[in-house]
Amino acid sequence: MARSAICQRSGITSFENATELDTGRLRSMCLDAVAGWRLEGASVRVRYSRGADFSGSCCYQTGEILINLGRHLTYPYSMATHLARARAQRTYWWKPIYTIELADGYAVVLFVFLHECFHLLVKRAGRNTRQKESMCDRFAARWLADRYGAGVYDESGKPVARAEWDFQDLDAFVAAARRPRRVRQSPPLAARNPAISAAPRAAAQIRDEQLLLFEV
Repeated sequence: MARSAICQRSGITSFENATELDTGRLRSMCLDAVAGWRLEGASVRVRYSRGADFSGSCCYQTGEILINLGRHLTYPYSMATHLARARAQRTYWWKPIYTIELADGYAVVLFVFLHECFHLLVKRAGRNTRQKESMCDRFAARWLADRYGAGVYDESGKPVARAEWDFQDLDAFVAAARRPRRVRQSPPLAARNPAISAAPRAAAQIRDEQLLLFEV
């Protein structure tokens, strides 16, 4: 895909992939997921990790998103997340571990990509960037669930209801990082049909005559 096309769809200026995953497919999956968000100047690099299952980072200053994927992963891959609601006792709080099942390496990269993109969107929307890991996971999981049917499971392996983890209006939270939509304005009706404005009095007379015909 040409660089200009990338910019047109997402604002991302470059997408580099050093793994065995198909670059065109991976790039398309990632860019489709962030269409409409303000990611101008961002760049993406995907490579193999040195041992970790996966990792990701984003640089607020440069917009660089780095994604590392483990060569050794087997699929489907159950990724531990921060999706669950916090639970509290009198003296402490905790979160259950929910996992999302990802079908292949493309899904793992896409999840990490979306997680890091939300960090960047939080910054560009002028929000406080601290303690946003759960929101970033929900932003990623929502797309994987909607587009690819990825399931979310609790610690015993039972499916988790969508309302238990998708309970925040993430789009509204980073609404300031939305790209402005181009609205195509239609010309006035009279401009599209000159006959309407040419003789308005005559048109009114015709309508009156038609009404008279029905009344007779």
